[in-house]
Amino acid sequence: MTSLTLALDVMGGDHGPHVTVPAAMQALRLYPHLHLILVGDENQITPHLSECGDSFRSRITIKHTDECVAMDERPAVALRCKKQSSMRLALEGVRDGEADACVSAGNTGALMAMAKVVLKTLPGVERPALVTCLPTVNHKPLYLLDLGANVSCDADILFQFAVMGSVLCEVVTKQTNPKVALLNVGSEECKGNEQVQHAAQLLQHTPQINYQGYIEGNEIYTGKVDVIVCDGFIGNITLKTSEGIARLLVHQLKEGLKQGFFVRLLAKLLAPSIARVLRQMNPDHYNGASLIGLRGIVVKSHGNADQAAYLQAISLAVTEVTRRLPDQIKTRLESILLDINS
Repeated sequence: MTSLTLALDVMGGDHGPHVTVPAAMQALRLYPHLHLILVGDENQITPHLSECGDSFRSRITIKHTDECVAMDERPAVALRCKKQSSMRLALEGVRDGEADACVSAGNTGALMAMAKVVLKTLPGVERPALVTCLPTVNHKPLYLLDLGANVSCDADILFQFAVMGSVLCEVVTKQTNPKVALLNVGSEECKGNEQVQHAAQLLQHTPQINYQGYIEGNEIYTGKVDVIVCDGFIGNITLKTSEGIARLLVHQLKEGLKQGFFVRLLAKLLAPSIARVLRQMNPDHYNGASLIGLRGIVVKSHGNADQAAYLQAISLAVTEVTRRLPDQIKTRLESILLDINS
């Protein structure tokens, strides 16, 4: 396979190089064709490379900077004042052709703002969106966007997310006419706020998108649709609530194993099925959300990701590069928007 290079913002996230650099070493073992640019404080990076062999070390470049974006920093401040931050330099590596993709566990708002300025959006896209793939009861992949990059969206933005989500699903799963729905407080046409209702009207008059109407929160994991669209405020809460429920199930299962004989027996009988669901819902197994709609590939990891989870984000970036996702989205998006506007 042709070699590929990723730029890692190793200072981003809650744990920084303590997690990101060991995960990077794992990725080099997993992908022999992979090269990495570790962007961050060299003094903090180097100690984690002490057990790295010469063959791995030759596939690593350290781009030193002692500036980083804080997790609680306002995006506008980061964009204006942190031009030498590890996040900004990693994105610039993609822009300048030094890297094929960027991975960061840093501040979501800052990453979105910087990526939009540094990499620019695709034609016809006003804002990039964070999207991830979730499990469903019928084992079909479900794409949910936006997950927090845009906490407030008007109808036109939601419409663009629907088009991008549909194209993404089509490109990745190779299925034609993926089913698209808007996440709402009810399935009736009169439900929802003004921007959701207006977005629904736009999608209803767009035959290129297989719009299915509204979907409620309790139907997200049913597999009824392939793409679910919402603003980042709702999407982020939805995702984190799902993760919280998964952790609650783990807790309840452990508590059940401490109860009387029949409860313990029932818990043991259900344990394999519950464990299978929890593996699917575990953030470590699906960590990594693509920031789509950009002219380059950017993957956002959970801020509190551990080593295994951050490795998943790196793996997603490798996959996105292999798929040449921005090029494919650009081609399909241009075709759809041309049809819509003609």
